[in-house]
Formats: sequence, C-alpha cells, structure tokens
Amino acid sequence: MLLVIFAFHLCAGAKEETVDELKSRFESARPEDRAELGIRIAQHQLHNADRLYSEGRAEPAVAAVDDIVAYSEKARDAATQTNKRLKNVEIDVRKIADKLRDIKRTLAFEDQPAVEQAIRRLEDVRTTLLKVMFANDNKKGKK
Repeated sequence: MLLVIFAFHLCAGAKEETVDELKSRFESARPEDRAELGIRIAQHQLHNADRLYSEGRAEPAVAAVDDIVAYSEKARDAATQTNKRLKNVEIDVRKIADKLRDIKRTLAFEDQPAVEQAIRRLEDVRTTLLKVMFANDNKKGKK
C-alpha cells in the first residue's frame, strides 16, 4: 500500500515539460530521439495556438503555428534520417493538420492564411514520409 502511494506521488510530482525545455532537449538529443521530441513540441504548440486564438491573441498564435510546422519538419527529417518512427510521425502530423483545420474554421478571415499555409506544409511533410515509407516497403518486397 505504501509503495502505491509513493508511486502515485512520484507521478503526480512529475511536471509537464515546457516548450522551451523540450526545445533545448531537442537540440542536444540523439537523432533517434528527435522525431518524438519534435512531435511533442508541435503538439504542445498546437495546444498553445488553439488557446491563443481562443483568447484573441493572433500574433503569438501565429508564432506557435510556425513552431508547429518547424518542429514537424524537424521530426520528419529525424525520422527519415534514422528510418525510425516514420509511421508514428506521419500519423501525428496528420492529427495535427486535422486539428489545425478545425481551428481555422473558427478564425476570422484575416487570421486564416497563416493556418492554411501551415496545413499545406504539414501535408508536404506527410507526403514525404509516405514516399519514404512506401519506398522502403518496395525495397523489402523485392528481396
């Protein structure tokens, strides 16, 4: 019983890392860990962008959207470089793009172009990942 309580306190005490902490970890991370960290940063910034747009703070929200794209691209680059987590990154980027589409529908017309451009770039990320995955599948199938 005491062990369960101790474990619960450890889990409750573990704080959520901030975006800045994740960014600094990303820069020093091993290549095989960068894909996951990049996606985590993008997901945090997606949450931040949604909150900022809801609060009517478009300028910082656009900066968060820019981070979403930048770290999704870095995650793609790390995944293709190491040939690991390709499918996971593609799925996560698809979910992020879907959420951005939902956010875009709630925005004023003048705030939509930045989000639309981000969605297009995320679709390019997905396309690249899919090409790499299917190229790998074709190579495996020919053996």
